[in-house]
Amino acid sequence: MPRFFVPLDLAAGADVALPRESARHVQVLRLQPGGEVTLFNGQGGEWRATITAMGRTDVVTRVEQHHAIEREAPRAVHLGVGLMAAERMDWLVEKATELGAAALTPIHAAHSNLRLEGARGDKKRERWRAIAVAACEQCGRNRVPEIHAPAALNDFLAQTQGHTGWLLALDPGARAAAAERMSLAPDESIALLSGPEGGFTAEEEDAARRAGFAAVRLGPRTLRAETAPLAALTLLTAL
Repeated sequence: MPRFFVPLDLAAGADVALPRESARHVQVLRLQPGGEVTLFNGQGGEWRATITAMGRTDVVTRVEQHHAIEREAPRAVHLGVGLMAAERMDWLVEKATELGAAALTPIHAAHSNLRLEGARGDKKRERWRAIAVAACEQCGRNRVPEIHAPAALNDFLAQTQGHTGWLLALDPGARAAAAERMSLAPDESIALLSGPEGGFTAEEEDAARRAGFAAVRLGPRTLRAETAPLAALTLLTAL
C-alpha cells in the first residue's frame, strides 16, 4: 500500500489534503477515489486512509484506522558525519534513514570539500529532510530522523554529551567495532562520528577522544567516507 508523510495532526474521520509532492505521486500511480493509502506524521504509528477526491493537482483522503506500528531500531544512533561531495551526502542521508539512524548532523571538518553557510545550508538541510522523508515512505519507518543544520565538530561533541561515543578511526590500535558492540546495552544511545573524504585531522580526532569518544575500527580495509558510517550503523542498529 502506498505510504505518504503528512506533517499534520491526524485523527479518525478527518479529511486530509495530501502535500503537493504526495498528491503528485498519487497521480503518477494512477490511484483513484476509493483507493487505500497509508499516512504517517512522525508522531508514532500509521493511519489507514481512503482517497475521497482528486483534482488536477490535489488529493483528499479520509483518515480511518490508526495502527500503533513502529519500525525503529532498538538503539538510537545520532550520526555525525563530515560533509562530503553533494551527491554522496544525498546518498548517505537516504541509506542512513533506511538503516534506522535517529538523527544526523553534517559536520564542517578541516578536510570537508563542501562548505554550507546561511541560506545555502538551510536549502541543503531542506533537501536532506525531503530525502529522509522519501526514504521513510519507502522503507516503512513512521518516524523521520532529525536532520540537523551543518555544525562545527565542537558543537556536535557538545550536543551529544551523555551519549556513548564512537569515533570511526583507521588507527590499528583502535578497538574492533564488532567487539565493542557486544558491551553495549540493547537500548544504549550512541553518537557515531565519521570523517569526510580524507578523514578527520589528528587534532579533530583528539578533540573527539577528549570528549569521551572511543576510537573504533571496522576492519583492515579503508572504506569510503559514505560507506564507513553505514557499515557501523548497520552493526549498531541490527536486531
